[in-house]
Amino acid sequence: LGFDVSIAAYILDPAKNSYEPLDLLYSYTGIFLDEETGALNDGGQLSMNFGADTENSDEKLKKELFAVIKLYEVFNEKLKENGQEKLYYDIELPLVEVLASMQDIGMFVDKNALKEFGGNISGRITRLEESIYNYAGEKFNINSPKQLGVVLFETLKLPHGKKTKTGYSTSADVLEKIKGIHPIIEEILEFRHLSKLKSTYVDGLLAVIDKNDGRIHSVFNQTVTATGRISSSEPNLQNIPIRLPIGREIRKMFTAEGENYVLVDADYSQIELRTLAHVADDANMQTAFKNNTDIHTQTASQVFGVELSEVTSAMRTAAKAVNFGIVYGIGEFSLSQDLGIGIKEAKRYIENYLENYPSIKEYMSDIVKKGESDGYVSTIMGRRRYIPELKASNKITKAFGQRIAMNAPIQGSAADIIKIAMVNVYNRLKSEGLKSRLILQVHDELIIETEISETEKVMALLKEEMENAVSLSVPLVADIKSGKSWYDTK
Repeated sequence: LGFDVSIAAYILDPAKNSYEPLDLLYSYTGIFLDEETGALNDGGQLSMNFGADTENSDEKLKKELFAVIKLYEVFNEKLKENGQEKLYYDIELPLVEVLASMQDIGMFVDKNALKEFGGNISGRITRLEESIYNYAGEKFNINSPKQLGVVLFETLKLPHGKKTKTGYSTSADVLEKIKGIHPIIEEILEFRHLSKLKSTYVDGLLAVIDKNDGRIHSVFNQTVTATGRISSSEPNLQNIPIRLPIGREIRKMFTAEGENYVLVDADYSQIELRTLAHVADDANMQTAFKNNTDIHTQTASQVFGVELSEVTSAMRTAAKAVNFGIVYGIGEFSLSQDLGIGIKEAKRYIENYLENYPSIKEYMSDIVKKGESDGYVSTIMGRRRYIPELKASNKITKAFGQRIAMNAPIQGSAADIIKIAMVNVYNRLKSEGLKSRLILQVHDELIIETEISETEKVMALLKEEMENAVSLSVPLVADIKSGKSWYDTK
């Protein structure tokens, strides 16, 4: 594969709506090539024989070929100007083959186990329905917000928000606030959760299992996210629920195929915080990672002013929320909601945090200024995120742009790192003639369907390539596990 104009255009501008060659041709050269006639925007004709049969798909290919040749010249020069050749030729272009291979191989799903799981959920949904009807004293459509509002706030007279023209709000936020007042609330929330699990993840997955090989061939999208992360669709395997135990059960259905294979799973440990420590060049955070100190415990110790040994689980949880929130430009209001504390207390947490990690405070200020002056921010590999919101007169829009400026170099660098690891892992498996194959990437995690006799070799290879993908001022750490199912590897 010599050049891909869509991938090049994505690197040059990751926020475009379309990366189709004919659209790109018009955007970058001003040439409008009509799909049917081949007419140029200046009224002239291209010196190519398109033929009379414009219905023929060959005609579109000829036009696209013209567009690709023209765009290659433009994009190759622009990538050089931007210093993005390495990002393009060493990471994104080789990744095309890796993603194509993963999509082609797919991931095996135990169809019978998934059906059985769906049956169990259906049984639980039916029992919940009966119990909800008993509490309500009548049958009604639980999925209808209007009917549910009447039952909860008129029949059962539970506390509610302001009534609107369309009725009472029965959103998850509203119901969470009155949880514990009446047992019907917990059951409605569980009913909703199980119904979504059944429709999206049981029925949805059953519908996309390939009849020929029993595998799911998710589509991996390389030009969708503005951050540089890979996304997955049809189905979205990055969205498999992990928060609640019943949701995690879904992972049991994703298995290695046959008796001779297992799954080897590798997950980067706190890659965004490690990237932040490197990019912000914060000595305190770097020391914690170099000494293999738990970063959330250290943060809690510093924020709450206690010894490491005195950090409670509640303190660590609060510190974790601040650690990850800071990367996303979290404010005291959002943090207070996340932790269920007062705004003043949340403000104090953030101030203490920035006092203990001064270089991170400096980074946040500097990166916003850089974004304002340059119009974009960059990752460690030169991936750009353009932020027009920073020039906005509207305060909310501008604040949103500032949060993007703080976060994009961190999240984008983490995306760069796992992409490098994917290309290197794929090449190693191939060059060493192994039967094991890379089949899935989810955020900071890679999964290889591994031939049993190759397990130790694959685990060592995966750890080596992931931890040496790039050289940062702190060590990269990948946690490696193996098991028959995706669930087992966790």
